Parts: sequence; structure tokens; C-alpha cells
Amino acid sequence: MGLVYPLPSIKTASGGKEIHLESLLGKTVLVIGGGGREHAIVDALRRSPQVEKIYCAPGNAGIGLQAFNVPLKDTDVEGLKAFALENEVDLTVVGPEASLAAGIVDAFRAAGLKIFGHTKAATAIESSKEFAKKLMEKYGIPTAGYCSFSDYEEALAYVSARPFPAVLKYDGLAAGKGVVIAQDLDEARKALADMLLDHSFGQGRVVVEDFLTGPEFSFLCFVDGERVYPMPLSQDHKRAFDGDEGPNTGGMGAYTGLPFITPEDREFAYKEILCKAASAMVAEGLPLSGVLYGGLMKTPQGIKVIEFNARFGDPETEVVLPLLKSDIYDIFEGVASGTPLEEPVWDNGVTLGVVLASKGYPGHYEKGFDISGLDTVDAQVYHMGTAVRDGHVFTNGGRVLMVVSGGKDLADARQKVYAEIRKIGCDNLFYRSDIAHIAFE
Repeated sequence: MGLVYPLPSIKTASGGKEIHLESLLGKTVLVIGGGGREHAIVDALRRSPQVEKIYCAPGNAGIGLQAFNVPLKDTDVEGLKAFALENEVDLTVVGPEASLAAGIVDAFRAAGLKIFGHTKAATAIESSKEFAKKLMEKYGIPTAGYCSFSDYEEALAYVSARPFPAVLKYDGLAAGKGVVIAQDLDEARKALADMLLDHSFGQGRVVVEDFLTGPEFSFLCFVDGERVYPMPLSQDHKRAFDGDEGPNTGGMGAYTGLPFITPEDREFAYKEILCKAASAMVAEGLPLSGVLYGGLMKTPQGIKVIEFNARFGDPETEVVLPLLKSDIYDIFEGVASGTPLEEPVWDNGVTLGVVLASKGYPGHYEKGFDISGLDTVDAQVYHMGTAVRDGHVFTNGGRVLMVVSGGKDLADARQKVYAEIRKIGCDNLFYRSDIAHIAFE
């Protein structure tokens, strides 16, 4: 027996049959995941007049203020399926890539449950870097040249014979940490040993790519087969420290309103990359039905793909979804049902968000530090890794919070965000002070 959350009920005038009050008032939605991305999804669903109740598994301290947290892991497919059936969930929305790769969409659909997300097979566009590179090569989608290896010595010999920097990617899911840009042979040797000898991310191959230069940006789209609905462009900041220094992280901040992308750039990326990738997946018998994330770069030779992800990006979701003016339930339900959508409507403003992370992240860090001042912040605060004890919010992850604000322009949004961050008290948090720096250079 799974977790059952009792719902209010009433009795009809005839027959005395009990009907859940929720069924009269609105929809029940289950969101899978417990980070900032899922908090942003929950927040968007709360703005829908159709949604009455939201569950989130496993959720976090901030999500718990807007939804019912459910103590189930995001990869517990059978437990989540049982919960959705027993609690009469109308729609499930999947956040993490690990849930998709675990086959949650396949299991839910087989049980007759409506779910927003890609099948396990279609998730290969993210879960296998080699699959994605072969797909792009076959269908003429612009990307860097590459070669893949399972043998350490062969990979090292190949990298040694080529110019540096070298881009080394673990061919599998690695929570955004499976990419190393090696500046010299020593760094390449260590990274290849880490991936192919020590199997730090699991058993898998390594893709070695040509190094590209230029500003990166994220292009997220809702995708249902060959129907592709674009979201506002955003830029993530992967490096831990100011000036794009330090190790790669899951993302230290993001913003919308990119000054270096022209309308022509956006049109090319939409038609020649995102739409072409969606069509390619249909042709391969692996249609997408969720979010397709294009991690792109504007190189001197044109826009090229760095990576594809099969879900909402994090922290991009936190700055993109606040701009959505359409009802997100209609979008999720339409994609999950295979029903054509009206083009989503987006606000013309800009947003900027800064991540507050535990000191030591993305390496070793400690948890359990008290966070104060959250109730004084006049901006959107998305919880990424938090927990509650005795009414107090504590750090409970590497990336802990993300503070997001809109503005009439990026300078306005940036000023607001950093002013509000200073209201938050915690002895073990750090953040970058230069989010969106490329817009001010």
C-alpha cells in the first residue's frame, strides 16, 4: 500500500455517493523532484486557476509552503505510480532527468496515468552523449566534431595527439558534472582516469569533442512530437566563482534577455536545431513529449549544439517560468495528451536569478546550517536544497536557494536581486556577484 493523502469529500443528494471535493474544484497535480526547478514548476502551477492541489515528491522546505511534500524518492517509480493512482492524480510533471531515465513515463502511461515527460528511450538524447552526437551527425544539426571511447589508453592517445583545451564528456547522466574542459595533458589524464578507470559516474564511455569558443546560452522548448513551442532564451553560469573561474557546478545563476543573441540567431536556433532535433527523434521512432533543452553556443562559425537535455534546466527554469503568462496546466496537459497547443504567451520583461550555495560546493560541503531572513526578502526565493526542523529552515544540499527578480532591464533586475540577497543570513553560503556579467561588458 502506498501513501494515501485523504481528500475532503461530500455526499450527493441522490444515493449518498461520496465525491472528492477536489474533483469539483480543480485538478490534482504531482510534481516529481525536490530542487529549485521543481519549486519553479510548483510556483507556476499555483498560478493556474485549474489546479486545486499539488503534491511534490520529495519536495523541499520552500515547496512545502505551496504544495504537499511526499516522502518518496524521485526514482521510486513503483512507489510514485502507486501514490498517483491512490490519490487520483490528474497529471504528473517530471522534473529530474534521473526519473525519466528510470522509465517513470513508460510506467505511468502503462498504468493509464497522464504524465508530462519523455519515455526512457527518448531520454537517450540526454542520457547518452554518444546517441545525441550520432543523431546530430545523421540529421545535419550543427555541433562540434567528436570521437568516443571506452578504453582509457585509446582515449588518452587520441587526446594527446590533439590541441588543447580538450572537451571530455562522460556518456551518461552525471547531474551536470560529467564535463571537463582539460587545459593540458595532466588534467585530461586525470579526468579520463576518473571517468574510465575509477568509474566515478558509473560504467560508461567518454566523448571527446572539439573545443568551441563563444558565449553559451540555453534554449528550452515544450515539445510534442514535431510540435515545438519555444520559451525565452536564458544563460546559465556554470563556474563556481566570479569571472567564470573555478570548477563546473550545476549552475550558479541565470538570466533572460540576452543582448548577444539577435532575432536571426534565435530563428536559426529554433528552426535548424530545436525543430530539426524534434523531427529527427520522430524519424528515429523516439518522439519527444516534454521539454527539449538546447545547450547552445554562438561560435564564430555560427550557432552549434553543446548538449541536449530532455527536461527543464536548473537554474534556467527559475528565470524562465516566471515570465509565462499562459496557464501552464494547459501546456503540461496538452503535451501529455498529444493535443496541439495555442502558442504560449510570455512577458516581455527580463529576469535574473542568483544561486546561494553551501561553502565547498561542488566539492565537499556540510549541511544543517540555519538560514534566517527569508521572510524579509522582497523577491522570489526558490528553494533548491533546504529542510525544515522546528520551524527553522536549514541548508540541506550543495545549491541551497535561488533569488530571482524581474526588472525593466537587466541592470534593474540585477540591482534588486543583490539587494535582497543581503537580507538572507547564513554562515555557510556563498554566491557569485557577477551574474549576467556578459551583458555589462
